[in-house]
Amino acid sequence: MKQAEDIAKLCEAVPPDLADLIWKYPEIFLDDLPAGLLPSRLEDHRIELEAGAQPTVQRQFRLSQPELEELQQQLDYLMTKGFIWPSTSPYAAPILFTLKKDRGFRMCIDYRALNRITIKSRYPIPRADQLLDQLRGTKFFSKIDLRGGHHQICVAAEDCHKTAFRARYGSYEYLVMPFGLTNAPSTFQMTMNEIFRELLHKCVIIYLKDILIYSRSREQHLQDLDAVFTLLHKNRLITKRSKCDCLKQEFGPHRFY
Repeated sequence: MKQAEDIAKLCEAVPPDLADLIWKYPEIFLDDLPAGLLPSRLEDHRIELEAGAQPTVQRQFRLSQPELEELQQQLDYLMTKGFIWPSTSPYAAPILFTLKKDRGFRMCIDYRALNRITIKSRYPIPRADQLLDQLRGTKFFSKIDLRGGHHQICVAAEDCHKTAFRARYGSYEYLVMPFGLTNAPSTFQMTMNEIFRELLHKCVIIYLKDILIYSRSREQHLQDLDAVFTLLHKNRLITKRSKCDCLKQEFGPHRFY
């Protein structure tokens, strides 16, 4: 019921033809990821290590009382979602917190030791300024932000134990791709490029978790959006409803990268 109310509220703020399109695909417009693992994509995230590499163990950082309280909330959330589970892995990365713009806490796992022994991916991350050259002559734009981007890709089952981290309340490992792994951006870019391959260089630009749709006319833009929404729905990709900015005639490049 709440999802329908939220979609209705979103549709009130957009033109009727765009609202009709949104109502065709309500499952892709959420502000939180659903519980349970999302489907495996074209390829799960792999963590391939250098020959002879041994499990990495790092000392825990001291956390303040507010950080410890936030840690418990974050662990409860990730466990409820099915994104982590308790671990007996010999790997152990520490946790730290950074402050967000709203003065809240962002939990980070320090994977620097693991990253040092990980074989680096050579999959290219595109330069945003070169991608934006494709926009010349286009008049309509939409920007879509994938919710919790990395968490929409699973870690290969045989590599989950390498993501283990220590908390005051025990050790856990990720079942979905966590932030901070050296090859995570490459895995994400590769996955999105494959999913949207048929639309790249035609009406879609992919830059990590951001999807930009561009068209020369309003009618064509609605068709292009329909094609993008279809692929999102087919692949069970979730967008962050509050950050979807559709059917605009101006585009500020600084908002894309």
